[in-house]
Amino acid sequence: MFETLKEQPADKILQLMQLYKEDPRENKIDLGVGVYKDASGNTPIMRAVKAAEKQLWEAEQTKAYTGLAGDPAYGDAMVSLVLGDAVPRSQVAAAATPGGTGAVRQAFDMIRMANPAARVFVSDPTWPNHLSILKHMQIETVPYRYFDDETRGVDFDGMMADLDAVKAGDVVLVHGCCHNPTGANLNMTQWQALVDLLLAKGAVPMVDIAYQGFGDGLEEDAQAVRLVASSVPECLIAASCSKNFGIYRERTGLLMAVAQDPAKQKLNQGTLNYLNRQNFSFPPDHGARLVTMVLTDGALRADWAAELEEVRNTMLGLRAQLASELQRLSGSDRFGFIAQHRGMFSRIGATPEQVQKMRDDFGVYMVGDSRMNIAGLNQSTVPILAEAIVKAGV
Repeated sequence: MFETLKEQPADKILQLMQLYKEDPRENKIDLGVGVYKDASGNTPIMRAVKAAEKQLWEAEQTKAYTGLAGDPAYGDAMVSLVLGDAVPRSQVAAAATPGGTGAVRQAFDMIRMANPAARVFVSDPTWPNHLSILKHMQIETVPYRYFDDETRGVDFDGMMADLDAVKAGDVVLVHGCCHNPTGANLNMTQWQALVDLLLAKGAVPMVDIAYQGFGDGLEEDAQAVRLVASSVPECLIAASCSKNFGIYRERTGLLMAVAQDPAKQKLNQGTLNYLNRQNFSFPPDHGARLVTMVLTDGALRADWAAELEEVRNTMLGLRAQLASELQRLSGSDRFGFIAQHRGMFSRIGATPEQVQKMRDDFGVYMVGDSRMNIAGLNQSTVPILAEAIVKAGV
């Protein structure tokens, strides 16, 4: 039967990684893959995570399964981190997943179970894997305007106009902070307007929050998701620990289903458990246990938060340096948006031809839609990138 299979399109980011590896130039710059890198180009293990791992190695007595939803302590710690006291814990069903991607996939499965006719509205652009998974699951997808190619900010008027088409039972997928791939984010006034629209339409929000702590701070980055969760009758939240804990390969995520009616929590929890059982049975535990240890130990949490703040400020510094260098080289303020964007990514508005020219002439590797990973830079490579952007005619 294998002869009936069709060749699948290559993942553009993974393809870009391979091209970068094959490039012999020493001064090449990788701005494609979405992982944080320090000034030396390494993706380090965070201090608190390393300390927790040492403690775990000494104390762990078994590798037996935890539970279908993972260790309850992990769910409690993550719900607290993401939602704070915005909603009572008794209103939140939670299940550990293999990374944020696993949480997204399980959320789509839950949507399909609850309403097979649901349409999922997604920002244009969005993280490509959102679209890939939705297509694979044959869930109807509707794009809504999000990014203004002229201002490199949010096209809020266009977004709201497109979302006026949502109906009761539809799902609106939003990024909780640090929008991927653009770096452009709603302000809290705009978030409130979006919540008002969702309430008026009866649509269900799904929040993908993969970069909490990378934008304006741990608490600040959670403001939007907390507003949504406390305002609407029900919502889904997919959270990832890959970035803010630096545990990419441990595949540590959490899916939350929030319902204002506490009676729905038991049903939602049973559904999440069931979906885990159907897809992978028991979720990975190692990364989840490290996260739990860090979040529930005062000293470890303080050290983690301090290092995360160092990471955030490093990226903000690189943004400011790049915007300043581009202003110097171009004599224009048109790149000021780079300093205003938040998170790991910015979409700079280059054409595919300009992206190719930067790759050919300067060894600068970014995704074809001109999404670049700010965390792939350091102080010495910023001038190289700035020169490449200007000379490519962006």
